Amino acid sequence: MPTPSLASLPIRRLTLRDLTACADLSEDRGWPREEHKWGLLLSAGKGYGIDDPEGGLVTACVVTEYGPQERPALGAIGMVLVAERHARQGVGRRLMRHVLSSMGTTPLTLYATPYGRPLYEELGFKVTGRAEMLRGRFVPTGAQHEVATRAATAEDLPAILRLDEEVFGTDRTHVIARLPAFADRLRVAEEDGRLIGYAAAWPNMDTHVVGPLIARDTPTAQALLASLAAHTDRPLRIDIDVRHEELLGWVKEHGLASVTSHAVMTYGITELPGDGGRRFAPVTVAAG
Repeated sequence: MPTPSLASLPIRRLTLRDLTACADLSEDRGWPREEHKWGLLLSAGKGYGIDDPEGGLVTACVVTEYGPQERPALGAIGMVLVAERHARQGVGRRLMRHVLSSMGTTPLTLYATPYGRPLYEELGFKVTGRAEMLRGRFVPTGAQHEVATRAATAEDLPAILRLDEEVFGTDRTHVIARLPAFADRLRVAEEDGRLIGYAAAWPNMDTHVVGPLIARDTPTAQALLASLAAHTDRPLRIDIDVRHEELLGWVKEHGLASVTSHAVMTYGITELPGDGGRRFAPVTVAAG
């Protein structure tokens, strides 16, 4: 039988049963498999993909919606991948158009690589910011931080959710409530018994990714990051909003090096909601 054309293959919703196929697709494009991250995205978000008649996936992506379930305030698009053997045939554009149609009037955001940015600009996304990815072993200086941090407990979750919604600009309980199980470390910063920041470190291949990182100010962000580093022997990875120049310089002084950068893009809004001054790093660039 003749092989069906890519244009005729149906786009379907992905589920956790597709986790291995998604990881295989990542590997096919030279990305890490990142099965742990795929698990979070497929359970907290909506996956879309096209099955390859010869096995595996032709393409995939995930949309994580935030805000009221019946009327999301924001959707974050991530993990947009096309198998190498099907690249440059318009299938990624077709998948993205499907996602845009499915999301209706919901504002969207994504972190774009230089490779993907031209497609997103063609579809109407605008660059509204930039994030720098850094990686390396954190080298402590022995200096004491003025801001107190401690391991989060179950009792902290309501305060974490309130702070996160205030800073992020909309509710993302379905993602943040998964952090205690998803992350290896979850820490909070306090002042006079009041939560002023929190951060998580979650395992991704041979690193610990720091995210989200929400903090009142740079010293609070530094204290949280240093406390996470003190409880792991893995290299750290973090994606920092470039507006936080002081934190960027500080992490570089402590052993992390720049790996790459992503353009932060939006669709349907001119800037992200919330307080960018307290939003230092995303959960993951795939989910905003």
